Amino acid sequence: MGRTAQPRVGSVRRPYDVRVEQEVWSSFTRDPRHSENASLRASDTDRDVVHQVLTEAYADGRLDRDEFDARTAATGTARTLGDLPALLEGLVPVSAPVPLAGIGDGVLTAAQIEERAVAKWREERRSAIVGFVVASVICWTIWAAVMFGGFPWPLFVMLGTGIHAAKTATSRTEMVTRERRRLENRQRKALGQPWRPDDEADR
Repeated sequence: MGRTAQPRVGSVRRPYDVRVEQEVWSSFTRDPRHSENASLRASDTDRDVVHQVLTEAYADGRLDRDEFDARTAATGTARTLGDLPALLEGLVPVSAPVPLAGIGDGVLTAAQIEERAVAKWREERRSAIVGFVVASVICWTIWAAVMFGGFPWPLFVMLGTGIHAAKTATSRTEMVTRERRRLENRQRKALGQPWRPDDEADR
């Protein structure tokens, strides 16, 4: 009597996919799988993440009622981040991500991949606009100093660099999608996951 039942994982039927797994761990205030965070106090936000995973697992039959009740009760009394990974055992992989060479400090979440893809587009847009402005200023300066009043050839330079800048600025969706796929493919290969037919196209 009074003893809290230990969560059982025997009835787990299917795992989360990789993207859902990454989004779960990134939802915590700090990743509870890392030893340096284990002793930190868990917040209501952290406990809510666990509650959400448990509720979804119970709803689709991956936890029975006893398992759900036991894990839910344990979540409510969890004090530190280190108490939380065990409550998700069998529902999402609980091992800490391994570092990936050439991709960053660890496994990227879907949100981080999207952020990097958008940042890449913004950098290319900035470079294109700067290229347009700098080339225009230099060409018009030369024109004014050497042949002021003559044929305005810098307009051709402006046209070429302007088209490139405009195309880059208006191709956000296409460029972000391409960069996102490239990052996902690099990460999948680093994790040893299967090759897909679109890998070559997204390099």
